[in-house]
Amino acid sequence: MKAIYLDAFSGISGNMLLGAFLQAGVPEGYLRQELAKLPLAGEFELSCTPVTKQGIRAAYVDVRLMPETAHGEAQEAQAHAHAHVHRTLADIEALLSEAPLSEAVKEKARVVFRLLAEAEGKVHGKPAAEVAFHEVGAVDSIVDIVGTAICLDYLGIEQVLASRLNVGSGYVRCAHGIMPVPAPAVAELLMGWPTYAFGAEEELTTPTGAAVVRAFAQHAAALPEDFAVRAIGYGAGSRDLPLPNVLRLYVGEREGAAAEETPLLLSTNIDDMSPEVYGYLFDRLFAAGALDVWVTPIYMKKNRPAQQLTVLVRPAQRSACTEIIFRETTSIGLRVTPLAERIACDRRTASVETRYGAVRVKVASWQGKIATTSPEYEDCRRLAEAQDVPLKEVYDEARRALAFRLGGA
Repeated sequence: MKAIYLDAFSGISGNMLLGAFLQAGVPEGYLRQELAKLPLAGEFELSCTPVTKQGIRAAYVDVRLMPETAHGEAQEAQAHAHAHVHRTLADIEALLSEAPLSEAVKEKARVVFRLLAEAEGKVHGKPAAEVAFHEVGAVDSIVDIVGTAICLDYLGIEQVLASRLNVGSGYVRCAHGIMPVPAPAVAELLMGWPTYAFGAEEELTTPTGAAVVRAFAQHAAALPEDFAVRAIGYGAGSRDLPLPNVLRLYVGEREGAAAEETPLLLSTNIDDMSPEVYGYLFDRLFAAGALDVWVTPIYMKKNRPAQQLTVLVRPAQRSACTEIIFRETTSIGLRVTPLAERIACDRRTASVETRYGAVRVKVASWQGKIATTSPEYEDCRRLAEAQDVPLKEVYDEARRALAFRLGGA
């Protein structure tokens, strides 16, 4: 299982996450290419620079507000206006829907934004839909959240683990005035998550960082023994502190992770929903981390034809998938059934070069032998569309390239 471990000994923020991902192997060019798909033309510029924090070499990512085409007072006023754009949750979801990003990336970003909206709404006594985001809706936070989703998708991460979070201490100035650390939204997001304060009277964990952890991570007090580390990245924060102001991110494989988690079956019977909804529903559930989704024709009371929707999930994805089912279907209740056992092949993701471009290929093996390979659909579709060639040709090229790489014909 491809996994990451977030060692947040100096807190966690959106730009720290992006910097750590870049240093751990996500190509900067790829991140820029995908972020350029956001309908935010002219509103930001991404800066990625190497820095040193207390002797640790790290990557610092800064989202600079634009435009810089104006001059003098007009430039300052325009930049100030950009910094105070208040986007609602609906605005952000519309922005994501418009962007030609993969559905997996969009859904990951939506989950984070919804959690932020719910936390802000609870703090301010408003429904999530009515929250006018300040820090969260600003361009830099949108870039941080969508960028994190892009990086998770690029690396094929199946599990996110995180340490206790160092939240810092003291006070922070925000849109509503001076607030104690952790800020109210951060405190709300981290209810039940182990936290502590050490090293600086500063806000070390931001709402964006807290929401990413709450959306995707499971707590692990230390790096698990079965975690085989493949890469380590350090993402820098903006401050210079007595402790290294960096987030350490481990990328690797977990050999025993599947045995530790008991998968769950979420199921519900639906007899009053248009069949057109199911394709969209499937896309959203898979994007949220569902292991499998299917429908089975059934008959309910009075011999009424219906569908039984079943979703196979890990415990960490239960909440996100449950929310999607209730939001997108007519279901008003779910059955949750733990599986006694699930046998699965070991899976890896390999990147191969074809004449059409780079394609990620999922490689499944059983007892040390390759069982099957599957080129990544989104990569193949993107290349087929860009170069106007049949999708099946890109698939075939990717399989041939992998066979050659593995020593086959």
